Amino acid sequence: MPSYKPAKGSPNAALWGATLGFFIGFGAVSLFGPTAAAFKTVMHLTPSMMGILVAIPMLTGSLLRIPFGAWVDREGGTRPFIILLSLALLGLLGLYTVLLTLYPDRLGPAAYPLILFLGALAGCGIATFSVGIGQVAYWFPIQQQGRALAIFAGLGNASPALSTVFLPWVTNRWGLSPAYLAYIRLGHNAWHFQFRHQGASVVDATQGAKTEGEELFPHDSAIEGLKLAARTWQTWPLVLLYFTTFGGFLALTAWLPTYGHELFHLPLGTATLIAAGFALFSSLIRIPGGIWSDRWGGEPVAVISLFCLLLGAAITSFSDTLFLSIPGLLLIAAGMGVNNAAVFKMVPQYVGKAVGSAAGWVGGLGAFGGFAVPPLLGWFAERWGTIGYARGFLVYVVLAIASLGLAAWLHFPEQKRTFSVKTSS
Repeated sequence: MPSYKPAKGSPNAALWGATLGFFIGFGAVSLFGPTAAAFKTVMHLTPSMMGILVAIPMLTGSLLRIPFGAWVDREGGTRPFIILLSLALLGLLGLYTVLLTLYPDRLGPAAYPLILFLGALAGCGIATFSVGIGQVAYWFPIQQQGRALAIFAGLGNASPALSTVFLPWVTNRWGLSPAYLAYIRLGHNAWHFQFRHQGASVVDATQGAKTEGEELFPHDSAIEGLKLAARTWQTWPLVLLYFTTFGGFLALTAWLPTYGHELFHLPLGTATLIAAGFALFSSLIRIPGGIWSDRWGGEPVAVISLFCLLLGAAITSFSDTLFLSIPGLLLIAAGMGVNNAAVFKMVPQYVGKAVGSAAGWVGGLGAFGGFAVPPLLGWFAERWGTIGYARGFLVYVVLAIASLGLAAWLHFPEQKRTFSVKTSS
């Protein structure tokens, strides 16, 4: 291999840089959840319109994961990360400007489409997930990926909970720009991409990266990477599993303040703290979920966690007391967090030659649940009144049953994996 500049960075530095970038971008999940009741009052929103409002950041945050995740397989993660975070910052600044000038007296129903547009733009930061998954996966040895990806996703997913409490204070003290600068400083691409950017051929870059310890290598074409991931049948069960537990997590993080306020008549601040606790617990339990997946395999861990989700959703669907609903929500949070880790333990082992592209399909279509589910929850409330806020959890009962069937299918020993965990490329 020709001589090139020494590769920069390390797996741990890349992990923390990607985690920080994702943490900042992912905060948009709770953009409207804590304030939905205020928007309802001044804009005269129906429950279904509130469902769309709290979900709109997840529309771009989910669908943009597909092309940007594929881009990682071609470019590495640094540039896609910065573009998505910049778009999110524009959306947040636009929303701040609109609210500063119009709220409350001039913020009527006519402003609803504008608020949705700015929320969708702010949601671009949520799409950094698939970028970070690919970036981290290419840095770490296969045997350590369950832990590394769980740390990345678990700490990043804690953003909606922590940002609800701390982001205003952090922003007032330091502003948003230091977080972006910290990502740029830490978030180096894996060695393969660094050598490619210096002009190395694919063969030379791969050989040089192997000498540094890199084990996974991307397909050189983003489109071919997407096709490769799409042709792997295991990608599609993983999409539904992730739709159920990560899309479901996004939906509930945004919806729970409305649920607690409308069903139990809790003060909005209390309902928001319950939502923050749900998000934080589900996010942090993802880390041991990744360790368990490394130890016992993603498939059995997914089956157990989905049983936990099913039980919690059944309890919450028929509970009209906080005494029963809180344990139900804790079971849901645990099941979602652990299954999310199990899914992304399975992604590199099934689609090792196109991790970024597979993360785009699974993360993008899976996260679309965060946009699709809240309007359904709002429909239950419109159809059945106050108790409909509880009955809406039947959506999760149905999703959990379907996902359990697919997780069991993946676990069958006779099903052959399309790609071996051990690559020889």
